[in-house]
Amino acid sequence: MRKLLSLRHWKQVFVRIYRLLVSRQVPLHHKLLFVVPVLLYWVLPDVLPFVPIDDIAVTMIAAQWFARWMEGKHGTPS
Repeated sequence: MRKLLSLRHWKQVFVRIYRLLVSRQVPLHHKLLFVVPVLLYWVLPDVLPFVPIDDIAVTMIAAQWFARWMEGKHGTPS
């Protein structure tokens, strides 16, 4: 729980996400699996009116999941 509240942890997650999104090793369709749902959730929050999760929380959860999945699949980009 403490890790989830750490700004240092989330800074590292978003640095990893940036590196994965600009990496040539990660195929475009994998990048879109992260970008499209997050953007849609930010633009269309009223589509899911009964989900009491903030846009930032959804982005953070998706970022954590995407970073782990892509680094496991393609390795850590340099």
